[in-house]
Amino acid sequence: MVEKIFITPFQKFAKMESLSGILLFAATIIAFIWANSPFQDAYHALWQYRVGFISENFTLNKPLILWINDGLMAIFFFLIGLELKFLLLKLTGGKQINKTN
Repeated sequence: MVEKIFITPFQKFAKMESLSGILLFAATIIAFIWANSPFQDAYHALWQYRVGFISENFTLNKPLILWINDGLMAIFFFLIGLELKFLLLKLTGGKQINKTN
């Protein structure tokens, strides 16, 4: 019963191709409203919250905005590169492209 009520609708929603666009649009609207509300100080404080790793010999402690700008954008462009490689292989019929002439 739990599967029919919760899991099956979630699986259908997760399989939608437009899921990422819907989530990105919703997050953008929420951030826009939050940044322009009376709670904007909390919004800006969130971006300056320090996140990191600390050990005896190594400290990596940066604001959240830098983790997002550097780390997540690197992951994003890595995934874009993988997608382009997949599409190029698909267009060439799965054959490897000969780089030497």
